[in-house]
Amino acid sequence: MKKTLYIITGCSKGLGKALVDQLIVDQQHLIIGMSRSKMEGQDNFRHIAIDLGNPESLMGTFDKIFPEGDFQAVFLINNAGWIGEIASLGDLDPKGIQKIQAINVVAPALLMNEFVKRYRHQNGKKVVVNISSGAAGKVIDGWSGYCSSKAALNQLSLVAEEESKLKQLGIKYYALSPGIIDTSMQEEIRSASVENFSAIEKFRSYKTQQQLISAEEVAGKVIYLLDHTDIFPDVLQDVRNFDR
Repeated sequence: MKKTLYIITGCSKGLGKALVDQLIVDQQHLIIGMSRSKMEGQDNFRHIAIDLGNPESLMGTFDKIFPEGDFQAVFLINNAGWIGEIASLGDLDPKGIQKIQAINVVAPALLMNEFVKRYRHQNGKKVVVNISSGAAGKVIDGWSGYCSSKAALNQLSLVAEEESKLKQLGIKYYALSPGIIDTSMQEEIRSASVENFSAIEKFRSYKTQQQLISAEEVAGKVIYLLDHTDIFPDVLQDVRNFDR
């Protein structure tokens, strides 16, 4: 029986780890996970320790990330993301500006490009899910890097979908807003100062009022999306707008 391939970035914590935990139980799944933190491999899980903020290192690892084979389906989930430095323009570290774009835009673009190159002639289902954010369409002070990088990721996904249709590649693309997940990223946001982020109290209230979504719940919805692409035709999706 052919295996189903899942390539997941940011697999060591949060949504990425929840996805691995739910997918790994099926031995017909081959999971390639990427993160800076080391993780133990298993029969159907291969971990690649890599810093996605280093494009040269990423490009040198493509042969490990994209295995050859005749798969039943191939999925790329660009989950890794960074909130970046929360501060106004004029107060940002220039290296941080470069880093957030490298992680949130350049790395997904490089992986998408290689995914198409390696698997465009692959039979079966082919899907790319880019984990985006509602911030892509909002103006949030202190978040210039995050808002702009997620907006770029949305547009990248839309263009990729158009190219897939024109060239009849059969690859489906999504830019998925996952909702406000209870992860370390939210901890970083809550630790910001009101001087750098005027909506800080609103985000702190999400935690105190238990309005955050668990990574496990969102992972289940991502898998549902992958399994039911026929009922989700639009590229831009939000987990809060569909049930499973």
